[in-house]
Amino acid sequence: MHVMAISAVSDQDGFWSSLKGAHGRLPKGAKWKLAVASTDGTKAVNVIVHDSLDAVRSFFEGHASAFATTEFFEADAANAVGLPK
Repeated sequence: MHVMAISAVSDQDGFWSSLKGAHGRLPKGAKWKLAVASTDGTKAVNVIVHDSLDAVRSFFEGHASAFATTEFFEADAANAVGLPK
């Protein structure tokens, strides 16, 4: 499944630094498909493919929770346009 992590970022430098470090430690079988921020840096969207939303949440929060508040959703892949596979 594609898991969307939508973050309200309070510390841009800490958030992106933490996620860059976390990238090499993804849960087994996970693939990071997208990481993008708004131009003002206060919002971010990350898409990670994995078979467990809870595992993505645990992983992501373990690295980014000090720098952002994040909501997690399973993407509606059947109705998506341009969703990376």
